[in-house]
Amino acid sequence: MKAFKITIFSLVGLVSVLLIVAAFASKDFQIQEEIVIEKPKQVVFDYIKILNNQTNYAKWFMLDPETEFSSKGLDGEVGFIHSWKSKNENVGIGEQEITKKIEGEYLEVQIRFERPFASKDSAFTKLETISENKTKLINRFNGKMVYPMNLMIPIICGDLGKDMKDNMVRLKAILEK
Repeated sequence: MKAFKITIFSLVGLVSVLLIVAAFASKDFQIQEEIVIEKPKQVVFDYIKILNNQTNYAKWFMLDPETEFSSKGLDGEVGFIHSWKSKNENVGIGEQEITKKIEGEYLEVQIRFERPFASKDSAFTKLETISENKTKLINRFNGKMVYPMNLMIPIICGDLGKDMKDNMVRLKAILEK
C-alpha cells in the first residue's frame, strides 16, 4: 500500500511539474527547411505557386488515395483556396489559401485545419537565385499550440520538419527530371 501511495504521489508530482512547465513554455513555433533545386527560379516558382501540384509531392496528401480535394478561385493567385477532406486522421480536413504572392519570389498561405484538431497557421515559400539554373527554396511553417499541448512542440517540430524536408526532396526530384 505504501508503494502504491508513493507511485500515485510521484505521478501527480510529475504531471504538476509538466503542467507548470507548459504554462511558461512558448505556444508559438516555427519550422524552416531549405533545399537547392537545379532549375531557374521562375521554373520552380511556376510549379510551387500551383497549390494543386502539392498532391504530387506533399506527404500528407499522398497518405490517403481516397482524399477528396476541391478548389475555389484561380490556382496560383491570391485568394485561391485548396481544400481537402480525408477519413485518415493524419490528413484530416482543412484548407489552405494563398494570402500573398510576389511573382517569382515568394508565396504565403494560411492553413486552416478542422480535423484532427482546429487551428489556423501560416506558411511561406521563398526563392533565392544561387545561379542562373540553381535556386534555393526556403519553406517556413509558423504554428501555435494551446496550453498544455504546447509541451508537444519539440516533438511536433521534429516530425513536421522531417516531413517538410521529405516533401522538398520529392519536389526537387519532380522539377529536376
